Amino acid sequence: MTRSQPRRARGTVGHAYSALNLRLALAAFGLVTMTLFAVLAFRAEVVWLGVVCALFAVVAAVDLVVIQRRRAARRREEPGTKHSLFE
Repeated sequence: MTRSQPRRARGTVGHAYSALNLRLALAAFGLVTMTLFAVLAFRAEVVWLGVVCALFAVVAAVDLVVIQRRRAARRREEPGTKHSLFE
């Protein structure tokens, strides 16, 4: 079962370990930006830069999956609670 935050984290239910909604927005921005930069780098035939940007885009995509799983766990633990961008 996925928990909303790691067991030994310093955060509590009242004060989250990580601002998941903010992380979600930043990861989405990183995914879009790095994908665009990778495409532009490959078109400019700068392959090494395209590969680096593509790897960062993959990292952002994996982070999006992890964030969504933690948000779902938080919704199960705290049904009906609304969270702002910074919670």
